[in-house]
Amino acid sequence: MTAFLARRCFQAFITMLVAVTLVFMAIRILPGNPLLGRFGQHVDAEQMAEIRRQQGWDKPLLVQFREFLWQVAVTGDLGTSIHRPLEDVGEELRSRLPDTIELTIAAMTIALPIGIGAGVAAAVWRNRFPDYLCMTGSLLGVSIPVFFLAICLRAIFSGMPTSQRLPQEMMLEFEPLTGFYLVDTLVRGRVEWFFESLRHLFLPALALSSIPTAIIARITRSSMLEVMSSDYVRTARAKGCAPWRVVWRHAFPSASVPIANIAGFQIGLLLSGAVLTETVFDWPGLGKYIIDAVPGNDYPIVQAGAMVVAVVFILTNLILDVVYMWLDPRIRIN
Repeated sequence: MTAFLARRCFQAFITMLVAVTLVFMAIRILPGNPLLGRFGQHVDAEQMAEIRRQQGWDKPLLVQFREFLWQVAVTGDLGTSIHRPLEDVGEELRSRLPDTIELTIAAMTIALPIGIGAGVAAAVWRNRFPDYLCMTGSLLGVSIPVFFLAICLRAIFSGMPTSQRLPQEMMLEFEPLTGFYLVDTLVRGRVEWFFESLRHLFLPALALSSIPTAIIARITRSSMLEVMSSDYVRTARAKGCAPWRVVWRHAFPSASVPIANIAGFQIGLLLSGAVLTETVFDWPGLGKYIIDAVPGNDYPIVQAGAMVVAVVFILTNLILDVVYMWLDPRIRIN
């Protein structure tokens, strides 16, 4: 197990280094001058040169990259925004990360029971109406773009909140403790704020859960069909076990390994890819922060945001590998 963990950690470190390198180089190679967005038509050449010197953009690319790695690794400093010089990018990312995590957890809370339930129903009633219904729903789930679904949900549920995490008047009084509003409202004993936060969270989470729900349903169906044709399941049926016991006590535990694998992978994708949902619902998470910085070529924000997203995705998959190894010890020899 130690060798397995060491190998996976080393692979994660190399992948992380490659991801950071690609992000850094891509930001520098792409066309556009971030300083033009700051100064507009009134360009001050001396001031632009001074900012370039402060940011280190006047140095060779490899020197910039080496200094950036040293700055991040040693001090954890991700720089400051070009257009808002007083804004610390690392601090802003840390404050917005709980927003994205809470949205991801809410989306997976919806996706897991619905996806597993639909997949099990499709496997039990194979080639019958529940199977056709579940698989048609899963096909629609992976086919409809998330941003289109989000816009449709805004129109259908017009009475529900469609932006921010709390009403403006509550935000003026609310002081977050952890950044997770559902937790903070309960800790402060404000039950009415908890339900209001839940109302604001519902539509973004529902939109974000569409794709993972569909994928989990399809994987669950496939895994359950494979397990339910095995000898021990047929033996359990022959012994007269109740149908629900055969499905949930004998078949489902063995089918849960690939389900856990794909569920963990979807968590990583949601944490790193909630950009469209956060934009449509004006959700103040990582994705919206990064996407707002792109038009102005705010290098430090885009660079740090993309790096954090990549690191989160890689670490999530590393944790998933460990969980997968615990569920299925056979993979330790691979």
